[in-house]
Amino acid sequence: MSLRVVAVFFLVLNTITFAIKAQTIIKNAKIKEPDYSIPQLLTTQSGVQIKTFKEWEATRRPEILALFESEVYGTQPKGIYNLSYKILENDTVALQNSAIRKQCAIKVTTARDSLQFNLLMYIPKSISQPPPVFLGYNFYGNHTITNDPAVYVSKSWVMNSSSMGTNHNTATEATRGKRLHRWPIEAIIKAGFAVATMHYGDVDPDKNDFSDGIHRLLSNSKQKFENNKSWGNIASWAWGLSRLMDYLVEDIAIDAKKVIIFGHSRLGKAALWAGALDQRFSMIISNDSGCGGAALFRRKEGETIKDINANFPHWFAAKFKKYDDNEDKLPVDQHLLLSLIAPRPLYIASAENDLWADPKGEYLSAYYATPVYELYGKEGILSKNLPPTGQPIYQDIGYHIREGDHNLTAYDWLQFIAFAKKHF
Repeated sequence: MSLRVVAVFFLVLNTITFAIKAQTIIKNAKIKEPDYSIPQLLTTQSGVQIKTFKEWEATRRPEILALFESEVYGTQPKGIYNLSYKILENDTVALQNSAIRKQCAIKVTTARDSLQFNLLMYIPKSISQPPPVFLGYNFYGNHTITNDPAVYVSKSWVMNSSSMGTNHNTATEATRGKRLHRWPIEAIIKAGFAVATMHYGDVDPDKNDFSDGIHRLLSNSKQKFENNKSWGNIASWAWGLSRLMDYLVEDIAIDAKKVIIFGHSRLGKAALWAGALDQRFSMIISNDSGCGGAALFRRKEGETIKDINANFPHWFAAKFKKYDDNEDKLPVDQHLLLSLIAPRPLYIASAENDLWADPKGEYLSAYYATPVYELYGKEGILSKNLPPTGQPIYQDIGYHIREGDHNLTAYDWLQFIAFAKKHF
């Protein structure tokens, strides 16, 4: 072998070695924890240490809840309203005679006007007692989650999306079944659970304009969004979930003591906040909820407060904007939000490639919320290290990280069902 060949060989070898080292450095840099300090969980603002769940419920929990209302989501107005229900359809042989399909109009009426939500339910026929129910919003209308031709097409404002076949923010028959891959209804029914869903735009259209939806009915007509007590869309969608719960406690076809609220992405944020506010929900599931959902703000990984306020200025309280690039001044972080769910079962789901939602931050929130669950004798997340991909945790706080990106998949649903079966 000539000296020239030998020299080339060692040059190539050194190049490969350098590349491997560089990749290792980059990888280590990505997993290195940012320098941040999270708010204390079991210490009140006046410095009192919380040692029992009774102390937690009497002092620290209300304190944290009030901080989230003031600084992050806004305060839901206490306006007077009336709820009425009307069954639009009740088919006892749906899904090839495996389920009852029920479509119900839920009407909210105030002195100003009224607003109608259309709830779609599928209830399994194979069990003799009222089943638990998965309750969650859908993004584009009830008709998009199934090919069932009897499901009504949504009439409310929907996000404009050419891929969904929408035209000028109105749903069409062409969009029927377009979200079927996110809603394995037959599998859920077969597992013994009911499904209840509604288009989130029925409650409040997802746009930076509060002249319609529930904001128009409940907020003072002179109130501007800049008012520090104003509520954003996350809070209004959470309010809507509680109104659906108001109906479910009246429906003897399902077990109202086993209502599981879940949500993906922005709707995961709404599910967490609804679960914190309304303790009638017996289990809460968040899928890829990220910033403003399960992920820690102070990590500043993926989407940040400044990002989310710039892109979605209508989601949170106006006061939240003062924390743009100023996360350390926020008196709360999302582990405190998750702690408000205790002692009810809580499940957080992440995706390996969904870096915008900061999977590690979602997991660490669950880890740092665990001490409150322990006050109740419950078991949460016991290690700061992310579990291996595809190996879920099913404690009182559950978690999984799967392969893939920002989505709601069949794998996610398998874990949700398994977690619910364990705790119910």
